[in-house]
Amino acid sequence: MIPVLSPHAAYINHRVEYDTAYRRVMDSGRYILGDEVRAFEAEFAAQFNLGEAIGVASGTEALWLALWAVGVGAGHEVIVPALTASATVAAIIERGARPVFADVAEHDLNIDPGQVMRLVTPQTRAVVAVHLYGHPADLTALSVICSAHGLKLVEDCAQGHGAQHAGRWVGGFGDAAAWSFYPTKNLGAFGDGGLVTTQERAVAERVRALREYGWRARHDSAEHGWNSRLDELQAAFLRVRLAHLVADNARRRAIAVRYRAALPEALLGPVAHAGDVSAEHLFVVRHARREALRAHCRQAGVETAIHYPVPVHLQAAYRGFGGGPGSLPITERAAAEVVSLPMYAELSDDEVARVVEAVRDF
Repeated sequence: MIPVLSPHAAYINHRVEYDTAYRRVMDSGRYILGDEVRAFEAEFAAQFNLGEAIGVASGTEALWLALWAVGVGAGHEVIVPALTASATVAAIIERGARPVFADVAEHDLNIDPGQVMRLVTPQTRAVVAVHLYGHPADLTALSVICSAHGLKLVEDCAQGHGAQHAGRWVGGFGDAAAWSFYPTKNLGAFGDGGLVTTQERAVAERVRALREYGWRARHDSAEHGWNSRLDELQAAFLRVRLAHLVADNARRRAIAVRYRAALPEALLGPVAHAGDVSAEHLFVVRHARREALRAHCRQAGVETAIHYPVPVHLQAAYRGFGGGPGSLPITERAAAEVVSLPMYAELSDDEVARVVEAVRDF
């Protein structure tokens, strides 16, 4: 069976480097917020020209802490797409804020700036831009809207490692950006992990304090904070993965080119804006008979997945914040049709051909 995603393949491909990193950490005797975390933070920020980077425990907590650091709190509204992982919305609610769901654009399935403009109210504090499937959101348009209304722009870069918009790396447009290192990401750990990046020193200092009990000096909480620390072992593994990310993303893009050239045009799903560079985190197609397509692929030895089958505004936990069925028509139609095909850097050319054959046969 060809899997949709394979962190294990990444480990096998660079086993010696990962094993060396493991021994280095274990021999160091320092396992929390030590040299590995500091080195990874510096290397990540430098590679993507992102100012400052602060390692935290997960991508969800990265978004939560980013929102906290830019001033989102009780009584505020945050505009967010509903075609995303529920973690995006959970982070907003944990800040005591109210998610306001926006529909997505048809071509890339990212938040529609036109929708955002119509949803701004006096209570709106921020907009969360999710780079869904690795395709950059329209950060130029969103930045203009946020600037005009005095709003904070927070990027959810959980799927955007190495993507570019308007010639710049994603993560550098907003007031802060949140990154996930869940194992299946382009830049994945072998456990949980996250990062906040920002160009603003004050935001960085606040996240750095909030991730460890609000300490500005050790054992002295200047404000209420939390415990959200990226551990040394995951940072060491991420340093290995980061060194190969450019090559891995290039391979993903080559696979995506092959898919788009070989698959029936009627199946092709969302794509990045012209001139933008996708991280190609997931390769997503759309089909009205999705489950039949998935069953056929499974019989042919090709695994598929759905990202995401239920829009957040229709999930039981969050229905009270949305307009109900029919309120976000593009989002709801996409959620009923999207299918993720295998996409990871270690896919062989023969495996790509098998995926294409299975889908074309259907």
